[in-house]
Amino acid sequence: MADTPLWRLGAAETAARIAAGDISARDVIGTAVERMHAVNPKLNAVVADLSEEAMAAAQALDEKQARGESLGPLHGVPVTIKVNVDQKGWATTNGVPALAGNFAKEDAPVVANLKKAGAVVIGRTNTPEFSFRADTDNPLHGRTNNPWGDHVSPGGSSGGAGSSVMMGIGALAHGNDIGGSLRFPAAANGAATVKPGIGRVPAFNPSQRVERGMLAQAMSVQGLIARRADDVRTGMRALIAPDARDPWMVEAPFDGAPVEGPIKVAFTKETFEFDLHPDVEAALDAAAAALSDAGYEVVETEAPMVREIAHDGYRALMGEVEGLMGPDIRNYGSETIKAVFASYHELFPPFIGDELLRAMAKRTFYARAWSKFLEAYPLVLTPFLPAPFFRPNRDAEGVEGAREALGSAIWSYSMNYLALPAGNIPAHFNGVQPISVQIVGRRFREDLILDACEAVETRVGVMAERLWARES
Repeated sequence: MADTPLWRLGAAETAARIAAGDISARDVIGTAVERMHAVNPKLNAVVADLSEEAMAAAQALDEKQARGESLGPLHGVPVTIKVNVDQKGWATTNGVPALAGNFAKEDAPVVANLKKAGAVVIGRTNTPEFSFRADTDNPLHGRTNNPWGDHVSPGGSSGGAGSSVMMGIGALAHGNDIGGSLRFPAAANGAATVKPGIGRVPAFNPSQRVERGMLAQAMSVQGLIARRADDVRTGMRALIAPDARDPWMVEAPFDGAPVEGPIKVAFTKETFEFDLHPDVEAALDAAAAALSDAGYEVVETEAPMVREIAHDGYRALMGEVEGLMGPDIRNYGSETIKAVFASYHELFPPFIGDELLRAMAKRTFYARAWSKFLEAYPLVLTPFLPAPFFRPNRDAEGVEGAREALGSAIWSYSMNYLALPAGNIPAHFNGVQPISVQIVGRRFREDLILDACEAVETRVGVMAERLWARES
């Protein structure tokens, strides 16, 4: 609507209205910057303010449009970038004080692709130390707060991304995910996301001194958080442009071939050794009903070996992290992050030596079983967490805190070990905070996942609208 504040517009609508000449890129970016300055002091979600260069970029985009040049699909759309990814001229800090001077000399592929599509970066968002917590706090940039209130963590490690986009700081927020770092913040803040499958989005940090470990390469992905599922789709189409710096990216179209319907959705409420909270069950039931009403065939069934996959996967990841990152964590990390990793190691004793090699080999066995399962069920509706999102700093409250915050997220890190795409969408509001569900899909079928997320969103509503209503 014409009287809607520009910072509330989604990515597709923003780009369409600029292309039509209704508004200018300067109008949009100016309003986005004003919104950032108004709400970020309370959130501390954006830790590097790019207002000046953002306004210059908007001016250049308007001049480009005036010359009649072709416009990118994200022309004039305000976005944020997480501080663990390289952006030319800005520090890739990873929330670590020792990296405060780690200024990037060139853009990472995700930044380059967003800019090529016409997006304008207005700020860089917070992450925990080493981007390895389910919460977002660090000694360099401080704590990020959840816009729903101080009773709930903003999630991690893309906590700044989730918090900022929900409060209208940009239409799209970049993040990444090795164990849930896109989906945790989406769930915490009531946003939408899809963790892409491996090989979907080009990944590389030009400032890195050595290559990432094999499991990091196989489990970590770049993606986006937005207020609505269709904005995730709009942004992802731009994000998957190929980049030669990532030789493992697969150049596949984002929109795959139609699946003969009705599409079968495997549905599970399994939370293993953790109790299923009534609010999460309500979210699952609402999502299942929404999908059924939208024409999906929802079948309650058991998915293969999820708990084994999750625990083998995280024990393997902890083995690799200890071997490759352990010295840096001990030398440059705070006492908090050292204690968090000690809890992780107690929950997930790291595989080492031959154990680690055997676990990495068995990953293909697990992935094969799930590929066969997804032949019968192209989508899988699961819990994300077994209970509503936890309080701030819960993951740093000893082993029990880490168990609640990370250990219970079996449906999260299992999907990273399998390298499968997985979406996260709010499906219930308990009066205090949103409750999300997860939708897993076949490889390279993030489009099918987002279709299903939109069906849930249509029934449940967009949580940002509830959040903004509290401001009036």
